[in-house]
Amino acid sequence: MSDLFDQPDDAATPLTPREMRDLIPAHIAYRRELNEAEQENIARAQEWALNRRRNLLSEKFVKNLHRQMLGDVWRWAGKLRTSPRNIGIASADIPVALRHLLDDTKTWIEYTTYPPDGIAVRFHHRLVQIHLFPNGNGRHSRLMADLLVMSFGRERFPWGRQSLRDAGAMRQTYIAALQAADNHDIVPLLAFARA
Repeated sequence: MSDLFDQPDDAATPLTPREMRDLIPAHIAYRRELNEAEQENIARAQEWALNRRRNLLSEKFVKNLHRQMLGDVWRWAGKLRTSPRNIGIASADIPVALRHLLDDTKTWIEYTTYPPDGIAVRFHHRLVQIHLFPNGNGRHSRLMADLLVMSFGRERFPWGRQSLRDAGAMRQTYIAALQAADNHDIVPLLAFARA
């Protein structure tokens, strides 16, 4: 019996029934198979992103990276979310919030408002807050932050050195750090990013 959508995945934002129907590989019947397919797709996307010149702070790149990360698995990959979620802003507000975030980040860079890690982690946090896509937002925003901090000549973030999907305690630390950032305390998220 398939467990693909029967058991909620605590590490993923729940999908609507319509979004579930947008699964591309017909052979996937189990959550483990879905996780493996997504991870393979993400690994190819990381290679793609790391080996090209890019304008990171453009709406086109933000969407294209998500499409590269999940486009072999989901038809909605790279398309902004149109359905409500228990996290994130209203879907109608996403395009404007994304433009504001991109403009804010460019300003932080231009005026050296924060050190490089601070800029990248704040960018990551705001992407998570907005929750651009139906799913994959955490993975996408972490890779975006990695690419941004690398553009400053810094090392990628280790983000706790483990897969957040498979590490319960590590994931809880990450969630707590995001919640602290929601309350304007970025220090735990900065520490987690470099842990």
